[in-house]
Amino acid sequence: MTSLEFTVEDIVPEPWSVAPNLVAKLHIEETTGEQVHALVLRAQVRIDAHRRGYSADEEPGLLDLFGPRRRWTETLKPFLWMHAMATVQGFTGATDVDLVLPCTYDFEVSGAKYLHALREGTIPLELLFSGTVFARGSTGFSVTQIPWDREARYELPVRHWRTLMDHYFPNAGWLRLERGTLDALNRYKSTRGMTSWDEALTSLLPESEEAVR
Repeated sequence: MTSLEFTVEDIVPEPWSVAPNLVAKLHIEETTGEQVHALVLRAQVRIDAHRRGYSADEEPGLLDLFGPRRRWTETLKPFLWMHAMATVQGFTGATDVDLVLPCTYDFEVSGAKYLHALREGTIPLELLFSGTVFARGSTGFSVTQIPWDREARYELPVRHWRTLMDHYFPNAGWLRLERGTLDALNRYKSTRGMTSWDEALTSLLPESEEAVR
């Protein structure tokens, strides 16, 4: 029976794709000497938020996710960032694989909100692997499942995430609004002769900040 070990050697931005992606450079080793004819690989990518510290500048961006800092001993937990999948060609011994990690800058997604809050350092990731291995058995091909205990950790530099987002969304981000709110904002923008959504929202900020006080 095949036995696979996984190592994440690097995670880098993919600069030439249509949508923003990171690429995990995986090293896969088959430790029993059997030939792998094909591998359908799946991965859960989790952020181990409790495995790093946070500066005062990062704290406001984490308030929605984890509450005030005094509660972080209870709320700062690992959470799922994404699922990823790859089909791996046959190999004997070991092989290197690119696992594409599709990213979003939608602030309704917890992962994007968390990553946007970070200023420096690294992002503690845990990749949990599963999938199907096709190998030659005694009576033909055998099909086995990758056990759920196959995992790897990686410290992703925050600058890689920022480089990726700056490439696709230079000096910008995304917010989702309800349709009624969008219509009202559009009327506000048009009646005042404003030329951009950013200008309309910025004009509302002083009034909102005063109301909070």
